[in-house]
Amino acid sequence: MRGLIFFFFFSSIQLSLFSQNKPLLYNVDGLPQTLMSNPGAEISFRGHFGIPFLSQVHLSAGSTGVTAFDIFDDSNPNVNLRVRNAIRKLTHRDYFSVNEQLEILSIGWRLNRQNYLSAGVYQETDVFAYFPKDLAILANEGNTNYINQPFDFSQAAFTAEVLTVYHLGLNYKFNSKLTVGARAKLYSGIFNVESTNNQGTFTTTLNEGGNGFYRQTASEIDIVVNTSGFASLRDEEDNTVDQAAADLLKRSMLGGNLGVGLDLGATYKVNEQFIVTGAVQDIGIMFQRTDVENYRYYGSYETEGIEPLFPEQENTEAIPYWDIFEDEVDANLQDETLEDPYVTWRPVKFNTTMEFGFGRAFLPCNYRLVKEARYMNAAGLLLSGVNRPKGIALSMTAYYDKLITEKFGFRAAYTIDDYSFTNVGLMAHRTFGSFNIYLAANNLLGFPNFAKANSTSLQFGMQFIFKDN
Repeated sequence: MRGLIFFFFFSSIQLSLFSQNKPLLYNVDGLPQTLMSNPGAEISFRGHFGIPFLSQVHLSAGSTGVTAFDIFDDSNPNVNLRVRNAIRKLTHRDYFSVNEQLEILSIGWRLNRQNYLSAGVYQETDVFAYFPKDLAILANEGNTNYINQPFDFSQAAFTAEVLTVYHLGLNYKFNSKLTVGARAKLYSGIFNVESTNNQGTFTTTLNEGGNGFYRQTASEIDIVVNTSGFASLRDEEDNTVDQAAADLLKRSMLGGNLGVGLDLGATYKVNEQFIVTGAVQDIGIMFQRTDVENYRYYGSYETEGIEPLFPEQENTEAIPYWDIFEDEVDANLQDETLEDPYVTWRPVKFNTTMEFGFGRAFLPCNYRLVKEARYMNAAGLLLSGVNRPKGIALSMTAYYDKLITEKFGFRAAYTIDDYSFTNVGLMAHRTFGSFNIYLAANNLLGFPNFAKANSTSLQFGMQFIFKDN
């Protein structure tokens, strides 16, 4: 049991050093990556082709409640005190996450005036963990100061996955006001680990009438950690680096665990200046059936303490009370290693935007790279969220788009989310003929000292965009 407590605690602390954030894609009409967050986005170009492995690279990280500076602040030389203060500062609703997306291939072309077909492949890594405060306190401080207070094991919840996504989407323009779209996805799993439905408590109570001073109660403990993709790499003693790389490549190319998903989206032009969009991504399921290993620790146990006994002679070794207690716990709580298939759901994402354009263009050029000229400026409000094991992580972004010339523009954004209320982002995009490049970053105020930032995000990409004649 003690080993499991330390595993949960230090896994969370390690994640907090990296921090995390859910992906925040910077989308500007006229750029193909807008399609990735909304398959029903309005399309105003004839086709696009992303530079392989460079059409979209996204990295983000963040933590709520604590930063790396809280752990590594040199002004306080007592690292144990820094860790203790950080633990007390956090709650069991705080979380850490890391997300990475690498677009391997992206292509799209217009079939006719109404239909635009897109396809591609991307690799994604997503890590998310809630902070198990009770277990962290138990591991760091023990139970001496928490008599009669239960330590809740259900606070431990985390997910992590690495997978490749193959997708095919169709964008359909009903009329000048309404555009809808759908994208089918096929997931190819590489790694997965999840533990989200744990339960049980550990409580220490006074036992004045019993044989010992305290009663230790482990009640209905049931901890399950499911994994896929790890056992084979660990168990193959003669596995070389080349063989491991070939195995991972095979899994990424539909040779491992598989799943299916769906994206849906729509865009509606209320009038010439006002546009409303909405989309839901990754309504998907993964079937973890191969290379699966499950770890389960469960049971209930109660002890009324161990009566202190002192050795009769000075040279006699002291009685190992803690070892005895651990042996009793291990004898009454069971642990199993199984190979049972399991199912995981992808973290569903949604976003909705309201955008207002203003400032008519003076030249009959394209607006935002390839879109027919309307307005040189746009202000919008974006609400987005990601479904997580204990609820939805929400964020709200206000942004301003400015087209400086036909080929150069930028977006400034201000985001409020669980990480902070001071998240300022900036994106710039530039077109050279048919070639487009863009760069975006979040939380610019944290750039001078990343250690003090609760979150950060970086995204860039390059592709060819072929305009309508």
